[in-house]
Amino acid sequence: MLSFLHSADWQIGKPYARVQDPDKRARLRQVRIEAIARIGAQIAPTKASLLLVAGDLFDSPTPSSSDVSAVCQAIGKLELPVLVIPGNHDHGAPGSVWHSPFFQTEQRRRAPNLQVLLERSPLVLEQAIVLPCPLLRRSDSHDPTAWVRHLDWSALPDDRPRLLLAHGSVHGFGAADLDANPGTDHDGDEENPASASNRLQLDAPLLEQLDYVALGDWHGLKQVNSRSWYCGTPEPDRFPRTNDYRGGQVLAVTAQRGQLPVVQPRPTASLRWLPITVELQSSADVERLERQLEQLLGDEPGQQLLLLEEQGSLSLEGHRRYAALLERWEAQLLRLKRRGHCGTSPDAQELAELSGRAEDPLIARVASDLQRELSGSDDPDTTAVLQLALAELHRCLPAERCA
Repeated sequence: MLSFLHSADWQIGKPYARVQDPDKRARLRQVRIEAIARIGAQIAPTKASLLLVAGDLFDSPTPSSSDVSAVCQAIGKLELPVLVIPGNHDHGAPGSVWHSPFFQTEQRRRAPNLQVLLERSPLVLEQAIVLPCPLLRRSDSHDPTAWVRHLDWSALPDDRPRLLLAHGSVHGFGAADLDANPGTDHDGDEENPASASNRLQLDAPLLEQLDYVALGDWHGLKQVNSRSWYCGTPEPDRFPRTNDYRGGQVLAVTAQRGQLPVVQPRPTASLRWLPITVELQSSADVERLERQLEQLLGDEPGQQLLLLEEQGSLSLEGHRRYAALLERWEAQLLRLKRRGHCGTSPDAQELAELSGRAEDPLIARVASDLQRELSGSDDPDTTAVLQLALAELHRCLPAERCA
């Protein structure tokens, strides 16, 4: 019987290009390196004697030297062997990180427990047989597991579990499940679109010879069949698209030759990716949303990323309060992503106050012109622009005059 940990998709060095603040980008990248230690914290309680990383340890085949050094240092602190295969992001083609003298030197100095499996051939260990299926290019039109079907199984020891290590998508899963970027409006891996290649065929004859299949590529937890699992990334990197999406774990596995594996997810996430849907129709709705966010953020702002799905329509004053709230959240959150649209519906009193400002004749004139155009507009896009202009005009007024 063998107890081990299954992880994948660390993607160290992920740029988070859509996060504008450089300090927040640096924090998001650092958290991914820190996840290695959180994986290590699961070694003792699970009595794991091996860590399998099913591809994409790095986000790029040519990561920075500082990321290489930090990863080797973190892996070197783990008190067990770490076996890694290249994935589509850090593939094993010539010129990639795995062949670089700097990585090889750092690996020998800092992480002698790290072994990168670049050959598609059985690795016979004292406690297991590992069948690595490394990706030797970013996109492979051939099944990376095909070589395993030509093995002479009788030539392998039959007294220890057989573990297949692969990175790619599985036949039979829908593209919406496995594609990292199924659409431009989805929160997939926006910086690294998935490929239609690297398809894995896990058929019954192959599975009969195996005791566990450790998969990488899909960033959420997913059981494919009784022997095959996607572990998901140890630190989430996207907002969940479905209610059952689970990221931020490592899998603790117990395997034995000829038996079904026992699999237990163990949490490793540090940050929280929060999706919220809200309909705003009044200032009371804005206040209610503010209370909801305060409860979610708790006493530790700066550890969350928020996807705000918004709809509805607010008055000019409601929009003013909402904008101030968004500005505060933008400062506190690691990322605030807005989706949808909250329209502007100025009430009669607000319109009268804007167009009747004798002390601000320019504002009054512009407000009157905007109202006239708005009343005659039947185009939704034009209406939205005019409403936005009124909201911006209202926002420019002194706060004490709009309270």
